[in-house]
Amino acid sequence: MEKIHTVGIISKPHIDHAGEIVRGLLDWLEKHHIEYRCDEQTAFYAGHKKFYSREDLPEGAQMIVVLGGDGTLLAAARVVGGREIPLLAVNLGGLGFLTAITLDQLYPELEQALRGGHRISKRRMLDCELARDGQTIASFSALNDVVITKSMLARMIDLDTHVDNHFMAAYKADGLIISTPTGSTAYSLSAGGPIIFPTVAAICLTPICPHTLTNRPVIVPDTSVVQILCRGGEEGSYLTIDGQVGEPIHKGDRIVCRSSPNSISLIRPPKMLYFDVLREKLKWGER
Repeated sequence: MEKIHTVGIISKPHIDHAGEIVRGLLDWLEKHHIEYRCDEQTAFYAGHKKFYSREDLPEGAQMIVVLGGDGTLLAAARVVGGREIPLLAVNLGGLGFLTAITLDQLYPELEQALRGGHRISKRRMLDCELARDGQTIASFSALNDVVITKSMLARMIDLDTHVDNHFMAAYKADGLIISTPTGSTAYSLSAGGPIIFPTVAAICLTPICPHTLTNRPVIVPDTSVVQILCRGGEEGSYLTIDGQVGEPIHKGDRIVCRSSPNSISLIRPPKMLYFDVLREKLKWGER
């Protein structure tokens, strides 16, 4: 990683004592002669008028500090995707599988990063295209998952699923989750999907409340192309990316998912490994 001259900062709204946290971080960066680029929320916390849009914030930065929870990190990942800029994600939110660094580890981790001694975990993203009448109408990248769901009042939806042009299943369900290994501890886990170690090259398909009880989660290689044809009604289905952005789905729409050439780099706590995070977050008990 190149020497750090500029740090971008992305913050979650409505954080208690956020002003104190952000001002302390900016003071620390200034004392270490590091420039910073704040998004609008961070600038608000700091009482600054100058800020950058999240889309422009990574330009010229060698690292991004994310202050918030996993949701804030997911939004930052989609902005940074494709750039070799590590994300230092500090957990100021809830459960935090991805934001495993605590507030008291922030400055030691920054010191490590300035010395080039930080530990990086690479996480592959998932690309998704929504096609209608043979034309691609929307494209997305996800760090966690691509989810097809019914609307609140809709009946179950019918989804014909192919993997590498081979017919796999006709799902009749409340929806379908296509997740990365990183996303295996998110919505997929709640729907009964497996936990997948982050470096496993795989894509997981997890049905949501399937009508056929023998429909189980399926793991396919990350070289696979997953295609889903929506055979449901004209209204009532929705495509959601990382639980944050998406599009309504119409009858006959086709969703195509494949492993992205892009990955993100997460700065991880030096002494906390993946199973340590699972044990802490899922309350698996001490040795």
